[in-house]
Amino acid sequence: MPNRAPDWLAQAHRDAGTFHEWACFAAQQAAEKAVKALAAALGGEARGHSIVAIAMAMPNPPGFSVELVDCARRLDRFYIPTRYPNGFAQGAPQDYFTERDAQETVADAERILAYCASHIS
Repeated sequence: MPNRAPDWLAQAHRDAGTFHEWACFAAQQAAEKAVKALAAALGGEARGHSIVAIAMAMPNPPGFSVELVDCARRLDRFYIPTRYPNGFAQGAPQDYFTERDAQETVADAERILAYCASHIS
């Protein structure tokens, strides 16, 4: 088994600031929380971390559009590999995420947040 200590240490140092991989993870978390808030507002209880699964399991879902489901699918991919070096065969998360990734995930999260907020009274 290869020595992954340098990858873990590099990510630990990187985690001390705000970077692209953390922006991607934060966007995923924001959307997950918004969908959980909507599920709660509809009388349900959401478990897990898959935005798509939570959205599809809601009682009386107000209907996620294909675009919003696509946003959720993209965001779900950022839950683990943005944080852990063993999410990839080698390297730390900082090696895999770009400014464009961060911008796109934030935009996806904002779409989901706006939708959920519009359905919570």
